[in-house]
Amino acid sequence: MQAPTIHTPRLTLRPLTAEDFPAVRDFYASERSHFVGGPKDAVQAWRHFAMEIGHWALKGFGRWGVEVTETGEFAGIIGLFAPEGYPEPELGWDLMEGFDGKGYATEAAEAARHWAYTVGGFTTIMSLIDPENTASRKLAERLGAVKDGEFEHSIVGHTEIWRHPSPEALKAEGAA
Repeated sequence: MQAPTIHTPRLTLRPLTAEDFPAVRDFYASERSHFVGGPKDAVQAWRHFAMEIGHWALKGFGRWGVEVTETGEFAGIIGLFAPEGYPEPELGWDLMEGFDGKGYATEAAEAARHWAYTVGGFTTIMSLIDPENTASRKLAERLGAVKDGEFEHSIVGHTEIWRHPSPEALKAEGAA
């Protein structure tokens, strides 16, 4: 299965393409990738990028390339992730340099979570967040997630589990 395309008011969530790799490579080469297993060299970044694309074929869900609809700029990778060793599916987000502070991660994460609950059949979703990653913790809170445990990640080490509201809770809030 390939990622479907989803449109939000400002963004297009779409399948990753080879044209996205240079931005992903640069992201993983930078300190910006510290909380998600980086920095990585170009070969490691390529392997991770290929895994992101293959995740859809193996699991039937995955992460999308996020594009600013108006400009076509590649802003990040956001969506669902459950590689071997994860306790359950995760909603994760990686924004490229220069795209934070605009609400893009919130908008894309809400769209991905909506897809997970309405199309993907998920009943619960968590996010794994490094305790020192203040920006991701704040985003999780904006999305209504609450800290719900801890997990030792084989690549990034100690993380917190942030539990997202269930589909029923979102419906009750009028956010579904």
